[in-house]
Amino acid sequence: MMKKIFITLILIFSINVVSAQNTWKVDKAHSSITFSVSHFMISEVTGNFNSFDIDAETNEKFEKPVFKVSINAASINTNQEGRDNHLKSPDFFNVKKNPTITFNSSSFKDLNNGNFETSGTITINGIAKEITFKGKLNGIIKARSGKNKAGLKLTSTIKREEFNLGKGMSPIGKDVTVTINIEMNQQ
Repeated sequence: MMKKIFITLILIFSINVVSAQNTWKVDKAHSSITFSVSHFMISEVTGNFNSFDIDAETNEKFEKPVFKVSINAASINTNQEGRDNHLKSPDFFNVKKNPTITFNSSSFKDLNNGNFETSGTITINGIAKEITFKGKLNGIIKARSGKNKAGLKLTSTIKREEFNLGKGMSPIGKDVTVTINIEMNQQ
């Protein structure tokens, strides 16, 4: 009887160790948050955010991650100072009133072969909406530190007018494609 209890305790401990959650932090030197939107329906304007933080809670195999993303809206960069200043104004991101863009995931769906979907709440310009990102886990490697590194790509499309971003400005496409390429370090 004592042997069965001992084996049961070992199995329970093993399961808890295998499924233990880990914190992962973004490696900013190897990550980016970019976007693109059509202009006059004949070209694409691209840009990025230079200042952001991304954390994830998941296990060592990066299964079912829960993401927390925080972006400094004033760090928007399209390589055109005048356009960037306009994007920071009340016509778009209104960065003085709404300095941070956030995404907090609440669900995860495994689509096999490293593909997944993660859904949650994104807040832009003070407006919160549900959004789904399609993702791809590119791989996991063991770093020199002995901790794991994970590489991922997430994409989604945002309806800019739903967030009062340039509402009524017809030369600008209504759909903004967001791409997040991230390398994350297990803590």
